[in-house]
Parts: sequence; structure tokens; C-alpha cells
Amino acid sequence: MKLSVIIPAYNEAATIRTILDRVMGTGYELEVIVVDDGSVDETVSIVENYGDGRIRLIKHTHNQGKGAALCTGFKEATGDVIIIQDADLEYDPSDYPKLLAPIEDGRADAVMGSRFTGEAQRVHFFWHFVGNKALTLLSNMTTNLNLNDMEVGYKVMKTEIARQIELKSRDFRCEPEIVAKLARLKCRIYEVPITYAGRSYEEGKKITWVDGVKALGAILRFAWSD
Repeated sequence: MKLSVIIPAYNEAATIRTILDRVMGTGYELEVIVVDDGSVDETVSIVENYGDGRIRLIKHTHNQGKGAALCTGFKEATGDVIIIQDADLEYDPSDYPKLLAPIEDGRADAVMGSRFTGEAQRVHFFWHFVGNKALTLLSNMTTNLNLNDMEVGYKVMKTEIARQIELKSRDFRCEPEIVAKLARLKCRIYEVPITYAGRSYEEGKKITWVDGVKALGAILRFAWSD
């Protein structure tokens, strides 16, 4: 099974080499598609000089958002399974075996990580936790799923499924949109616990309460329309 690891990156010079090291060290047959979303730091040069032929760099001329980067990555993927891997160090590629197991043994079409089901996580941001739980509850009500963590960055799916998802969201609204469209496709979805090391804003975290409000609108929009 060949993996296509899609890494959306925007000004991640501080972490991009480390995350590439961790992904390349997982031992899987893979291609890594780094979609640079208009970075103005050294992200591009670090990826260009990394020196591994399994890494492909695609550059957006200006910042468009995570959803736009995923659209590009989905189109370019050639593997059997797609893993969305954030460029920061919040999510650890050592969790790949757990994420892939339900697909490998034929139980699932898509797998979500969960930051809230028993694995180690950095203690951080109470109100982010509350907001995530509220958004997950609303998403579950509209999709009839029982996810614990709809907004999680680790989303894994068969490439044939990803190609049926035409993302409309350019920014972080892609997270609830992906979940809604997987539900609409009646995919077999599993959720597994992952480790999580959330960043502070000083460390480069980008998502804010504004993105939470946008996610609320996206949940309602994609519940009933494409």
C-alpha cells in the first residue's frame, strides 16, 4: 500500500524539516506532497534542499488557506491512501500504524484521529476544547455520526474517496466539510486515539475563535448542500 502524505505548509520554516524527518522515517512506501501556500519565510528553500526524491513540492503563488492546499494535494496524489499531515509538530507520524490499521484490514474507507480518547496530549487552551466539543456535537447532529473530534487534523482516507470530495472551502472550514462529505458518501469511518502536542500562539498556532465561527457556518452549509 502506497501512502500519499499531503502536507499543507504556510510559514513553517521552524518545523518543516523535523516533520519531514519524522514522516520519511515511518518506513512506509510513500510520496510526500508539500503544498506551500505562499510562505514568505524559508519553508520553500528548506523543502527544496531536503534531498529526498519521494518529496514533491508544489507552490501556491499567494496564501489561499488549508482547504486550497488540500485541493491541490488531492489532485496530485498517486498513492492508495491519503494522509493529511500538518506541517507543525502537533501531530506525530508515529501514529500512522494506528490510523492505517482499519483501512489495511478492510474495515474502513476513512479514519479520523481523536485527541480526546485516552492518548497523551499537551494540556492547553480550555476554551478551544469547549469550542471543539460544541462544533463536533453540531457536526454529529447534522451528519448522524458519533465522532469525538471532528476538527482533528489527522484525516486519512482511500484516494478513490478523496477524489470524490470536491472541496469548496479554502481555509480551515475544510475540516467540517470533509466530514460532511464523507458522511454523505456513506463511507465506513473509524476513529482512533492519537497523541497531540498543541502549540501556543507564540509557537506559531494559527487557528483562532474566528475560525470557530466560520466552522459553525460550514457545518450548517455542508449539512444540506454541496
